[in-house]
Amino acid sequence: MSVVSVSMPEELLNRIDQFADDHGYTGRSEVLREASRNLLGEFEDKKLEDRDLMSVVTVVFDYETTSVEEKMMHLRHEHEDIVASNFHSHVGGHHCMELFVLEGSLEQISTFVGKIRATKDTLTIDYSVLPVDDFGPLADMN
Repeated sequence: MSVVSVSMPEELLNRIDQFADDHGYTGRSEVLREASRNLLGEFEDKKLEDRDLMSVVTVVFDYETTSVEEKMMHLRHEHEDIVASNFHSHVGGHHCMELFVLEGSLEQISTFVGKIRATKDTLTIDYSVLPVDDFGPLADMN
């Protein structure tokens, strides 16, 4: 097995170590291996391929110390073909929440979420993906 060096904030490392202890992992390497497998497998769901999908993506960031808001605006325009709606809200004293509603293919949504994940200084990123062809009276006819 290869050894990999990863840089991360001390606070995150402490959380990983605590998580490992609390959940019976043998150490941080096991936690990171499982997290990596889960992350890489998120968009490999064969049931979602070749279907019309919708996704809700929520991003939280500190607006006082970052340029995340500007990056979100650029992503929204870069992917205007799949961004059906976008909502911005202030949360707490110095945080913002950006919410995107997407409509597109698995590949398009995966690319969009990947670009948000690659954006430095985001605090949290959450999303869900649903097939839109499962809704309505015609869904039961298949």
